[in-house]
Amino acid sequence: MLLTGLLLGAALGYALQRSRFCVTTAFRDVFVARSTRWLTAFLLVIAVHALGLAILQTAGVVPAPSEPLALPATAVGALIFGVAIVLAAGCATGTYFRAGEGLVGSWIALAAYAVSAGAMKYGPLAELTGWARSATVPATTIHGTLGLSPWVLVVVLGAGVALLVHRNVSAAPRLAVATLPPRRTGLAHLLAERSWGAYPTAVGIGVLATIAWPLSIATGRESGLGITTPSANLATYLVTADPQLVDWGVFLVLGILLGSFVAAKASGEFRVRVPDATQATRSVVGGVGMGVGASLAGGCTIGNAMVETAQFTYQGWLSFALMLLGAGLGTRWFVLHGPRTAARTVATTSPTTTATA
Repeated sequence: MLLTGLLLGAALGYALQRSRFCVTTAFRDVFVARSTRWLTAFLLVIAVHALGLAILQTAGVVPAPSEPLALPATAVGALIFGVAIVLAAGCATGTYFRAGEGLVGSWIALAAYAVSAGAMKYGPLAELTGWARSATVPATTIHGTLGLSPWVLVVVLGAGVALLVHRNVSAAPRLAVATLPPRRTGLAHLLAERSWGAYPTAVGIGVLATIAWPLSIATGRESGLGITTPSANLATYLVTADPQLVDWGVFLVLGILLGSFVAAKASGEFRVRVPDATQATRSVVGGVGMGVGASLAGGCTIGNAMVETAQFTYQGWLSFALMLLGAGLGTRWFVLHGPRTAARTVATTSPTTTATA
């Protein structure tokens, strides 16, 4: 059953690579390009996932969240994480799929992320994490506080996101883009050459996130998609060789690497690319910040900003807001006010220039 994590992770990694779907890009584009296209796509993931989770919770397959909000740790950790993903040039899943493409900077960030998360969860900083997250307030879900059915929030979120998608699609300019003649036809062209659109991919990711729950629960892991704890488990396992650390989530993150590698090889986009000293340093600092921030916040852009938000927890939506704020601060400090060459590099390599709606 653990292999289902590998298979689902591979499907997720493949989709992420073909669409260039990265939450760092979604957040950064709000401040650099004044574009909400990828942020809207991310909200669409949350809306689809929320619908799927509501169905599973109504059927009794998935338990409702019950942990109180660790307010100070969540706020501080999410802000740190938001700044860190700009330095690392990728969010949790973004770092994984870019590592699968051959970006050495992402390898560095990924190693720093996993090791620091392991230190925060199981190593010398575990007591600090436990102390920070022990300060809680008696609030778990938004609908619980309001005394509403979660289905009310599912409908409201779905309607709001549908309007945003319609607005973005209607406002998007129809530009002719010069491309090379396709080397493949039919399904092969769709899978290996054509860039996947933001919104169809978002729906697919939301479906995969929903499927993850029963597959993970079947192995005894009562959680859905998650990146930080599986990364910490993997790093700690490599040191301790404790087989109990190898769960469905570890297979999931390994699957993301595998799926993105296969997608990059199939499309001819795999290349080993070595960063300069500046970006290598930023990758280390960003990776450490991601591990520390996500451990304090209780999750990353997947565990918090996608999974917890789909359950309408305060932790999820607070993290979403502060990760976005942190990414904005990081963009201002390290991109917009950095060297002009760095700003030009970000603008010309942004995934938003290649994917289609």
